[in-house]
Amino acid sequence: MSSTTDKIKGLANEAVGDVKQGIGNATDNDKLNAEGKAQELKGEAQKTTGDVKDGAKHVADKVTGKA
Repeated sequence: MSSTTDKIKGLANEAVGDVKQGIGNATDNDKLNAEGKAQELKGEAQKTTGDVKDGAKHVADKVTGKA
């Protein structure tokens, strides 16, 4: 998966997680709130993975003289 794909999926999971948490809070549904938090954290991890891939590519490009 490319770094851009990781970042996009991460943003989407964060957004869906936020919505689930909001609905969970509004309806007093602890399970939905917890699912939303877990999905938000998954999204944050995906975005971080994309950032790491970008950083690794940048370093590799510098080493090989492509930057």
